[in-house]
Amino acid sequence: MDWLIEGRGLRRSFGAVSAVDGVDLLVGAGEIVALLGPDGAGKTSLMRLLCGALRLDAGQVRLCGFDLRSQVEQARASLGYLPQHFSLYPELTVLENLRFFAEVRGVPASEWQPRALEILNFVGLGEFAERRAGALSGGMRQKLGLAAALVHRPKVLLMDEPTGGVDPVTRQSFWQLLIRLLEEGVGVLVSTPYMDEAARAQRVVFLNRGRVLAEGSPQALRQPLQSRVLEVVAAPLRKAGQIAAADPAVEDVQAMGDRFHLRLAPGALAQAQARLERSLAEAGCDVVGVRPTQPSLEDVYVYLLQSDPVADSGRGRVDG
Repeated sequence: MDWLIEGRGLRRSFGAVSAVDGVDLLVGAGEIVALLGPDGAGKTSLMRLLCGALRLDAGQVRLCGFDLRSQVEQARASLGYLPQHFSLYPELTVLENLRFFAEVRGVPASEWQPRALEILNFVGLGEFAERRAGALSGGMRQKLGLAAALVHRPKVLLMDEPTGGVDPVTRQSFWQLLIRLLEEGVGVLVSTPYMDEAARAQRVVFLNRGRVLAEGSPQALRQPLQSRVLEVVAAPLRKAGQIAAADPAVEDVQAMGDRFHLRLAPGALAQAQARLERSLAEAGCDVVGVRPTQPSLEDVYVYLLQSDPVADSGRGRVDG
């Protein structure tokens, strides 16, 4: 495969802290790769290294075949970047913002004007072209950010938590736009705090303390936990979770709304299921169901962090 994003041996430290520690990362044409990891995992630092906003201590970045150090202008010409906090000009209209970002990229008026209208229609902002950016909703601002990143027709798109803080309907709409971009051969790298979003990517990369813990398709990443996860629906939930945690086959208990997932030791599923059904009932819990279930990416995430010898409890929340 011809890689649109190719990072090899990427390293960046801030004093004694290794923000990115020997990361290899590849993204191909028509592919979405999702970055997941807890606070301080290095996701934003990695994004900034890939776009040239941070200087590499070691390693090499190539964008569309161009070396980011020695061919910086050619590399950046192929890049669209949507940072975690996208800066709009609130007094400018939607169209005026796009004009600014297009002209900064050196796109002539004969090209940016039709492209701006095309991309605004693509992201669903065509009827809001003359609205001031400061009057847009949070979701519409994110869509304008995407439009600004795409106005010069990049082949590579980097996005740092683009759907943070927006409602689920807007998140769904935003991801539908990303999937449509794949048809144009764009390569997308996106960090997200949402497991359901990461599950839509072709590949997922789990980071912790600047290192890659695991990467692969969502299906492949779930494979080590196949036949090792039980879903328990019982009340009262807290009491049921305490009873489950005391079972010798249970390695971890994760609350999932009105239920929880149990990660079991390998080969313990059948016996543990029957034993837990009995122990919960004997303790007076109202047991709706104790059943095997497919491991989620959240189950995988927790398993990887707990298996990482340098992980600590203070880094347990998925975030930017």
